[in-house]
Amino acid sequence: MEFGMILILFVASIPTILAEDISYGTIVVDGTTSIAQTDDNFVCATIDWWPHDKCDYKQCPWHYTSAITLDLSHPILTKAIQAFNRLRIRIGGSLQDQVLYNVGNLKSPCHPFRKMKHGLFGFSKGCLQMKRWDELNHFFNATSVMLTFGLNALYGRHKIKGSLWGGEWDSSNAQDFIKYSISKGYQIDSWEYGNELSGNGVGAHVHADRYGKDLIHLKKIIKELYRGSQFEPSLVAPGGFFNQQWFTKLLQVSGSNVLDAISHHIYNLGAGSDPKLVSKILDPNHLNKVANTFINLARTVQTHGPWSSAWVGESGGAYNSGGPHVSDTFVNSFWYLDQLGMASKYQTKVYCRQTLIGGNYGLLNATTYVPNPDYYSALLWHRLMGKVVLAVGSDASPFLRSYAHCSKGRIGVTLLVINLSDQTKFITDVQNSMNNNIRLATEQQNISRKSFSRSLKNTASGAEIKASSDEYSYREEYHLTPKNGYLQTRTMVLNGIPLELTSTGNIPRLDPIRVNVKSPISITPLSIAFLVFPDFAAPACR
Repeated sequence: MEFGMILILFVASIPTILAEDISYGTIVVDGTTSIAQTDDNFVCATIDWWPHDKCDYKQCPWHYTSAITLDLSHPILTKAIQAFNRLRIRIGGSLQDQVLYNVGNLKSPCHPFRKMKHGLFGFSKGCLQMKRWDELNHFFNATSVMLTFGLNALYGRHKIKGSLWGGEWDSSNAQDFIKYSISKGYQIDSWEYGNELSGNGVGAHVHADRYGKDLIHLKKIIKELYRGSQFEPSLVAPGGFFNQQWFTKLLQVSGSNVLDAISHHIYNLGAGSDPKLVSKILDPNHLNKVANTFINLARTVQTHGPWSSAWVGESGGAYNSGGPHVSDTFVNSFWYLDQLGMASKYQTKVYCRQTLIGGNYGLLNATTYVPNPDYYSALLWHRLMGKVVLAVGSDASPFLRSYAHCSKGRIGVTLLVINLSDQTKFITDVQNSMNNNIRLATEQQNISRKSFSRSLKNTASGAEIKASSDEYSYREEYHLTPKNGYLQTRTMVLNGIPLELTSTGNIPRLDPIRVNVKSPISITPLSIAFLVFPDFAAPACR
């Protein structure tokens, strides 16, 4: 009887076994030269202004997560931020340019946001009370947050025609707000000017020449107010979608050493209601499309504003609060980690995820504050991937995506490998270009699989990463899979262990498995892996 049952189970499993293809390949990492470098605090998350009654697709997923209503006393929120040991947070979003600061000689009434039929984005102007600002800063100080705050760039302006706004920016409210922050000793890493007002804007837009003059004015205010201080915050702008002509004009008008970082937004998966969101996330061709935005922005900065650096100031994948049952599940980490890898490769210094909490795309659940899968993806990247970016080449399928950085806080190299295929297991080895004299493509160049394969065949076979002692005869592996194989689960599994809060509400340990460095690497279908090589010879990492 038992034998018969075993036989039945084996026969039933044959289709699954046969359905899984195995592909062998090689990944080569060039540790001789850095192709890009991120900021030390590359991973960033946003806190938005949306009230609880912001709704999309007959759902209201924001609850009480705005900068005004977020429960700062929630223990999970504190622990989730502290786990990063210095998380960059950006306060900003669509309603940013309607926020009034109740300080100084404010010329308008200061009331909470409320729904307004003809208001920008369907809401009235809102109010940030200084009591709440004090609470936020005390929380950020206690959790070691590095803060970027988005200022209202429409104050004093008026609508001219359509979505175009004109008139002079009234800087008085922002100036009083910055003064107050300085008087209280609040540490602001950077002030960002405006939200999605570039190009044709989203809801509203301002001409680039006017915007550039505003930045000159704001930079003078910052320099004057922080004169004598040990630290002067950076100036970031415009926090909008990349439009090459508009961004170029902005840099030309504002001039050298005014804009420290030029920020843009990315929602390359389309609307959150799109039924094809999952297929877009798992399509390497779709993921590749946004590379042109990174490339063109990097060129624009290099040509017209080399004193500045590129930031992704906001990116949630799918717009309109994200995709329900997609943006908050395991499958979204394929998009998110690929974005972190691609952005860093193309000279992006900071990448701010929309959101830390709020909407469907929050790293934390909007009501329970429990981490979603992307939270752990962000935390692993933050802990493992250093700021020096290395070139990677592979003869594998386009469905196997790989990115390499110098390891963070230790010697060696860390590799991120993403398997988008639902049928193919990739068995691969990782080689050092120094050992086999393979020259890899860098930055905007691409290398074809055929030419890469020829390079491999022309080198001595069996080249390996040599360990200088038994101490480093291993590598560390972090394999990420969905619980029970369900891509749209909210539970991520690390090396076979579900990532769940401990009984005391703490963030779980993220422990690797140690594997002999000479053994092949196995990347199962629809999985992600961070691979740490402690003894990878990489001069660029010294």
